[in-house]
Amino acid sequence: MTVKTLKTDIFFLFVCCVLLLTFSCSSDAKKTSVALGAEHPKIAKLKLQPGFAAEHLYSPGDNGMGSWVAMTFDNKGRLITSDQYGALYRMKISPIGSDNLLPEIEKLKIHTGEQVADSIIQMGYAQGLLYAFNSLYVMVNHRGDDAFEKTSGLYRLQDTDNDDQYDKITLLKSLEGAGEHGPHSIVPSPDGKSLYVIAGNHTDLPEMDGYCLPNNWKDDNLFPQIKDPRGHANDRGAPGGWVAHLDPEGKRWELVASGFRNPFDLAFNDLGDMFVYDSDMEWDLGMPWYRPTRICHVTSGAEFGWRTGNGKWSAAYPDNLPPVLNIGQGSPTNVVYGKGAKFPSKYQNSVFAFDWSFGIIYAIEMEQKGASYIGKKEEFLSGIPLPLTDGVIGPDGAMYFMTGGRRLESDLYRVYYKDQESIDASDIVLEDTKENKIRKELETYHGEAKEGALAFAWPFLKSKDRFVQYAARIAVEHQPVATWQEMVFKEADAIRKIQGVVALARQGDASQRDRLLNTLVNIDYVSLSEQHQVDLVRAIELTLSRFGKPNADIKRNISAYLSPHYPADTDVLNQLLSKTLVYVDDPSVVSKTLRLLESEEGENASVMANTATDAADLILRNPQYGMDIAETLKNMPLAQHTYYGLVLQDATTGWTPQLREKYFKWFYKAFSFKAGRSYIGFIDKARKKALTHVADSKREFYNQMSGDSLLSKSGNSLASSAVQPKGPGKRWKEEDIAPLLVDGLHNRNFETGRNMFLATNCITCHSMRGEGQNIGPDLTQVGTRFSPEDILRAIIDPNDVIPDQYNTTVFSLKDGNSIVGRLISEEGADYKVSQNPYAPEIIRSIPKNEVTDMKMSTVSLMPPGSINRLSDDEVKDLLAYLISGGDTKNEIFSKE
Repeated sequence: MTVKTLKTDIFFLFVCCVLLLTFSCSSDAKKTSVALGAEHPKIAKLKLQPGFAAEHLYSPGDNGMGSWVAMTFDNKGRLITSDQYGALYRMKISPIGSDNLLPEIEKLKIHTGEQVADSIIQMGYAQGLLYAFNSLYVMVNHRGDDAFEKTSGLYRLQDTDNDDQYDKITLLKSLEGAGEHGPHSIVPSPDGKSLYVIAGNHTDLPEMDGYCLPNNWKDDNLFPQIKDPRGHANDRGAPGGWVAHLDPEGKRWELVASGFRNPFDLAFNDLGDMFVYDSDMEWDLGMPWYRPTRICHVTSGAEFGWRTGNGKWSAAYPDNLPPVLNIGQGSPTNVVYGKGAKFPSKYQNSVFAFDWSFGIIYAIEMEQKGASYIGKKEEFLSGIPLPLTDGVIGPDGAMYFMTGGRRLESDLYRVYYKDQESIDASDIVLEDTKENKIRKELETYHGEAKEGALAFAWPFLKSKDRFVQYAARIAVEHQPVATWQEMVFKEADAIRKIQGVVALARQGDASQRDRLLNTLVNIDYVSLSEQHQVDLVRAIELTLSRFGKPNADIKRNISAYLSPHYPADTDVLNQLLSKTLVYVDDPSVVSKTLRLLESEEGENASVMANTATDAADLILRNPQYGMDIAETLKNMPLAQHTYYGLVLQDATTGWTPQLREKYFKWFYKAFSFKAGRSYIGFIDKARKKALTHVADSKREFYNQMSGDSLLSKSGNSLASSAVQPKGPGKRWKEEDIAPLLVDGLHNRNFETGRNMFLATNCITCHSMRGEGQNIGPDLTQVGTRFSPEDILRAIIDPNDVIPDQYNTTVFSLKDGNSIVGRLISEEGADYKVSQNPYAPEIIRSIPKNEVTDMKMSTVSLMPPGSINRLSDDEVKDLLAYLISGGDTKNEIFSKE
């Protein structure tokens, strides 16, 4: 048997998971293939739009320069980059098509007059870079330590003596927060006279000199709060991630917008409208408060409703703005507008959004709609793997982008349109719509009290355009409350009245609570449109949330007013109505909600369905993240059921023994579903809260009925008997194999080997002696054919060789998008592919006449590092278990 055949055969046995085994091709062979003129492998994996080409310019990690995450061009056309955990670098880039593409690179030194060793990092750890105003602005994201003393904040580097070397560092503003949700990018204003910065939700909002969004934010949610059971962002409250505007000297800072989770970057179109790509919380997958990654049109005073745990607002609420496009799962990084690119016209007017997790650059065309936009996405570029970090349009009209982050392998690329001679400036001329002009005029009244604001803004509280209506309310809120509170109560129009109550609930005080509530319950509910009903119930919720419970009479009035309309036809109204009715002790809300809980109907059966990118399309692009999506899609709970189950945890009125039993049995059923990592913990916290409302004598009875025995001690996961590795682990490398196995495998421990087979998740894809899953081949006979060295080598480096029969295929389509799946059949007019290893029976058809190209993936379904928690002896025991085929009587376990 040849070596190549051996590699193929062993890989056949180990796919999809921890034992997806592969064998190394020699590095010399790889180098030879490139040297002989084959396409560079890092270019070959890219999927480009027709007419575009790419060049690989540099791999910083190969040269000890770390993993790059930020970039900018200076006034001399040189590219400046930053290592996420290291220094800044400056380089000259060769022209497009050069024979030698290697940049001339220098580590950026700051000549402050002091002698500094080359090993010292004077400036770096940046997640944002911008050259503007003859300065280099650096957004440091770091907690100062011995490696780099500077802490998070915005710094300005200047060359004061014009010798082309920076010699002055000025801290413009220190920021509290660091890490992947810390401070991020810096972007010039559309007129080039000022700056904008953006930060994630783990960055404290510093005191601002001005606020376009009034700074009295609250959680504003009657849904019983449960913070993430695993602790993520538990100490983070409103306002979440934010955008600020500042002058070049950093003397005046103004808050523009907030309510984001973790946006890395922003971009402006030709009309000066801002767009941000905000992140999702992947641990919330399958839950009703899950919000996919999304493109937001960020206007003055905008609020986007991020709150910690399960407190995130619906995009339908009037006191926050909706996205222009829900994209799906991912990890947003860079955003850049196509202006200046020598690309076809539509791309010059597109917003490019980068996804780190799944390696996609989306081109988002923005169709104007009133005062905002509707986004339409296209897959501009993708690769597997391609952890995208930052990108800019270069002075040559090409797009430069980088991969890396989290100390991953990092690369610098350039993408250009091959026929640049045919490219002219875009012939698409954007003009403000009538509504956009009104919105921008309303925004001139944001930030401070101004004469004429109420007269201009008040009529637009009834605008049919949501962005105009929102801008009008924010303008009202910036005026002294005493000048407009009576206007709310005297307003005859129901729509304006509701918006006025929203404003007064946010800016008034508790003395106005009862009057506001009485005003709202006197509005003719059935005469309102569905959206205005949402606005009305939200106004009631805001008033109650801000000012607390009213007296019994008013609670009864609210109950009598809302209860006849519950349940409603839409999920968002049912969410609003149920939590508000529970809060006011409505006697019928429990029975009604439990009936909904038993119904299979509901428009929000899957919160992952209403996105531009199908979740199944992402699974095989990055199995490390995609397999979690795959498991969720296989057995996902009805999101609306989860909402109903949790909203009743604090209900105290309307229970009977039969209803109690129905409710607590629902929890037991809920634990059978698979969703994001925090799902079980959320359900259990609600279960435990509900148990506090039952009689002491019945508590243990309901505790067992609701599934206590199913749970681990923490309540964050289902109980498991699996024994975890003791370690100490390490990052296993191929050179570790020979020393580990120099004395062979003797006297190994069967139980430890089996436990490691479970702990490293082999069993989630493979079976051994009939135990496990059938996603990958049965491993019972693997030890009769292959050596421990071969097996361990394949575990350590699963991506080295991937035979076709177990590889995935990337299908490029005529519409510019791509589909990734395992090719099952190509008979007839369609390709048949399977995209979910946990649901292989679900087959997707791709018409052959829609496919323009097919490429094999370079990423194995097996995640790397699967044995990195294991000690030397634990790895040996795992290998012994595999070689024995799970046979406890095998001589490898004897004590001779």
